[in-house]
Amino acid sequence: MSNSDRVVLALGGAGIVGSGIVKALLDKGFRVAVISRDNSRLERLRSFVCPTTKDNLTTIVGNVGSEEGVERVKQELLEAVGKVTDVVSSLGFSWWQGGPPHTQPLKELHWVMETLLFSTFVSWKAFFPLVRDDPTCTYTFITGGAGEKLLMPGTGFLSVGAASSLAFCQIVRQEYPEVPCKVNEVRIDMGVGTPDHMTPGYLNHLDLGEAVATLVERRNASHTVYTVNSPADLKTILLERHL
Repeated sequence: MSNSDRVVLALGGAGIVGSGIVKALLDKGFRVAVISRDNSRLERLRSFVCPTTKDNLTTIVGNVGSEEGVERVKQELLEAVGKVTDVVSSLGFSWWQGGPPHTQPLKELHWVMETLLFSTFVSWKAFFPLVRDDPTCTYTFITGGAGEKLLMPGTGFLSVGAASSLAFCQIVRQEYPEVPCKVNEVRIDMGVGTPDHMTPGYLNHLDLGEAVATLVERRNASHTVYTVNSPADLKTILLERHL
């Protein structure tokens, strides 16, 4: 199956991490679909990708955070693109620094869990069956290293939510050991930014996007966690073809 015959659903594709992945997938000739509750973010994404690839991008306004919402948007998605061959899930938010736990209301923890865990779970339930039984299909989770450490004082809820996402990905690998679909995780243990907002220790989202798109394209591994601790890790992965 050529890239032009494959349709990638990029969950979280309108965010910083996701937009780099979407652009790289389009540049490689994939058809890509992105769902977001915010139409303005979808418009920015369409302006961001290369004009020559824009016709291969399908954008849908919808909510993948609730079971009712995801079923509605799933039907709209399939009507628009016909099929899904690959899923890349980079759901979540880039930062949370609201203060120590004792200063937070319970609703704030609920919000963090809904954003980082519940949407990942709900979208998995809805979209995994579309690719589960096909060995030429892939499902790739993009996670972060915040779940394994406290990044700095005041970011504790981010660690709680990120840890839940890491645990969910681990459960998926163990609950579905023989599933034909290629299920992988790319764990980013550092910040990710756009070229005009880079700081030391951050990954360029375009470089990350190229690495993830390469993983999806090759589909030669499954049930594997790729941990990225530095920009050099991405270059090594691409040059030595370890993906």
